[in-house]
Amino acid sequence: MVVTVDTSPAPAEVHRGAGESVGFWVTGHGVGELRTAPLRTPGPDEVRVRTWFTGVSRGTEALVARGEVPVSEHERMRAPFQEGAFPFPVKYGYLNVGVVEEGPAALRDRVVFSLAPHQSASVLPASAVTLVPGDVPARRAVLAGAVETAANVLWDAAPVVGDRIAIVGAGMVGGAVARLAGGIPGADVVLVDVDPARAATAAVLGVGFALADDAADLLADRDVVIEASGTAAGLALALRLAATDGEVVVASWFGSRPVPLELGADFHARRLTLRSSQVGAVAPRRRERRTHRERLALAMRLLADPAFEALLGASSDWRELPELVAALAAGDADPLCRTIDWSAA
Repeated sequence: MVVTVDTSPAPAEVHRGAGESVGFWVTGHGVGELRTAPLRTPGPDEVRVRTWFTGVSRGTEALVARGEVPVSEHERMRAPFQEGAFPFPVKYGYLNVGVVEEGPAALRDRVVFSLAPHQSASVLPASAVTLVPGDVPARRAVLAGAVETAANVLWDAAPVVGDRIAIVGAGMVGGAVARLAGGIPGADVVLVDVDPARAATAAVLGVGFALADDAADLLADRDVVIEASGTAAGLALALRLAATDGEVVVASWFGSRPVPLELGADFHARRLTLRSSQVGAVAPRRRERRTHRERLALAMRLLADPAFEALLGASSDWRELPELVAALAAGDADPLCRTIDWSAA
């Protein structure tokens, strides 16, 4: 991959000198700033990674931008290399792709994925980086977290041959679930969203599409329903789409927002089940046989599929992060994966 470097100077307030990294901190509701910090020399079992791209995980990062991480989850929801603490100020993020500038010979000059935050460079344990295969473009590799989450969701949902599957919410996670589920022989997979523009995304992913307003009439009695919309309306729709004795797997995380549920009407008569799926732990069906690292390596291999390009949204320069966090807090951010280009940092 050729990375074009902009040689124009960064703004004075975020000028990065030798031996420094610039990173993005969320400092209040919809407010953030770029800060420089010293970059220490790697130890014998560490690497220094120069960031090429980071990805914005819209659902979780919108909650962070609004300060909506519940107090009970402040420790559980810490990103592995997060600095600061919830609610603010916090340097967050966990979709980082870059090149190893210094470290063990086997890793030097290799493109790697890590769970580092939005910053221009990182010093990390060598064990914390995952090699990006040669057939996976660096920008697409920021989707590793979404594809890993999708794999975990499907381990939880356990669809089988010929199932009728609905995924409510056509963002990066819902889209990744749909693409993987579409590979199940005979499966009828439909993405559901309120935005008609997501029909084009579904077409590239090779699955069907239905508008949320029409889905209840078109998609009754789904064998597997996965909610990935992050909205109360999406969750209510998911319950309506499930077959009798069916289960809805909730992939969204709602943070501190209350979520009303329609548990009257036929919820009990149809014996429906709601179950959460969360990527922080390997799904119970695979927990004794798969490690987190193996699950991430699987996601990396799956990203060789060019259809995942459909889940990449616009790209922004790293200097635009303060404007982007405002859009996240306001709910105006790209529903797909916005990538941040750090090549000029």
